[in-house]
Amino acid sequence: MRVMSAPTLLAPCDSVADPRRPRPRGVYAAAMATLRLFASAREAAGTGRDTIDAPTVGGVLDEARSRYGTAFAGVLTTCRIWVNGEPATPDDPVGPDDEVAVLPPVSGG
Repeated sequence: MRVMSAPTLLAPCDSVADPRRPRPRGVYAAAMATLRLFASAREAAGTGRDTIDAPTVGGVLDEARSRYGTAFAGVLTTCRIWVNGEPATPDDPVGPDDEVAVLPPVSGG
């Protein structure tokens, strides 16, 4: 018989709960995908990494637009989106172990 453990509880508004502090019942950690931003997308957002709770790639990108504003949204129109190293579409599902990468066009010589 397989025994399942209960999900880790987090206090409201805590990104990392203090293990010494009691945790409220019924408040669970969200299953967040990791968003990775590169080159001009990273510059427009002001960060190279974030975590976003959304069920699809499109949901992750919508939340990123909301967080990072119009400059980021403009850069995003030229970017390729990958999930776990594979090309992705807005309808593709994402989960807590997934990495959504935003890759702007790159030039070089």
